[in-house]
Parts: sequence; structure tokens; C-alpha cells
Amino acid sequence: MTDHRTLLEAASFAARAHRHQVRKDGQTPYAAHAFRVCLIIRHVFGIDDTDLLMAALLHDTIEDTPTDYDDIEERFGPKVAKWVAALTKDMRLADDEREAAYVEVLARAEPAVKIAKLGDLYDNLTDSKHLTIKSRQRTIERSHRYLNALEQNLPEIAKRPMELVQLLLKELDDRDSSSD
Repeated sequence: MTDHRTLLEAASFAARAHRHQVRKDGQTPYAAHAFRVCLIIRHVFGIDDTDLLMAALLHDTIEDTPTDYDDIEERFGPKVAKWVAALTKDMRLADDEREAAYVEVLARAEPAVKIAKLGDLYDNLTDSKHLTIKSRQRTIERSHRYLNALEQNLPEIAKRPMELVQLLLKELDDRDSSSD
């Protein structure tokens, strides 16, 4: 099987896994987010590693659907499953504890996980115009926290993606502060 076929299978898998979900605007199919994260990594960040792109497509499947680690590992291999698991918050924990644990994982994460999370942040920030002011502010605050964690031991390949997310976050910070 070629890399492109496996990538297309990951796109279909993500679409099926998220088929009954919508984004916070109540209209956009959730799978659009997974597809956009993959496109951001490929076309905005300029990274074309197939395994990373698959992890981007699948990054929310364990956290937000009945999919588990074994499902990802069986279909896409242990490396992709490990990365998707690292991008997954432990929903069994209380919110503050869950966020603290997630930030710790991001700080120690492999380069591919850091890049996938940067793609996720870029998309969430870009898509935040649909949110209420309170929800957008929460997204911005969490993004700052995640970026601080991701900066720890940031690999060279993730430096440009980090700069792009930081620029976008600054634009949103400036826009929100000027509208106060």
C-alpha cells in the first residue's frame, strides 16, 4: 500500500469516527477540523511526513469518539497510535487536573506531536471567530498555555510552525484587546 492510500484511509476513518459531531458553531461537520489540521501541517507549515499527517487527521478520534488506541494501532501502526494518544486528553480527570497532565505531555512530546498540536492550535484559533467572546478568550488562554509547553525542547522542524501560531495568537490578542 502506498503512503497516499494510507493517508486517504486515515481521512476516511476520521470522517466516519466524527460523523455525528459538529464544531462549536453547531453547523460545521467536526471532520472538517481534522482535515484542516492536516492541510495546515502540509500547506501552511510545509511538512509532508505521511505518518504525521495521519496523526493530524486522527488527533481527536481517541478523545472525542469511541475509537481507542488499539483501533488506531491496528489500522495505522504503533507510531501513529502513540502520537494520537499523546494528543489525547484524559477525559477521566477533572478539567484542571486534565489540563495540567496534558501540558506536561506536550512539554515532553516528540517533534511530530508538537507539530500536530501546533496545527490543531492554528486551526482552533483561525476558527475562533464563531465562538462567544468568553469561549474565544478560553481558547486564547489555553493556546498560550499549550505554546509555553510546546516551546520546551522545541525541535528545529517545529520552529516555523511555532512562529506562525504565535503570530496568529498575537493578532487575536491584539484584536480582542482593541475591541474592549
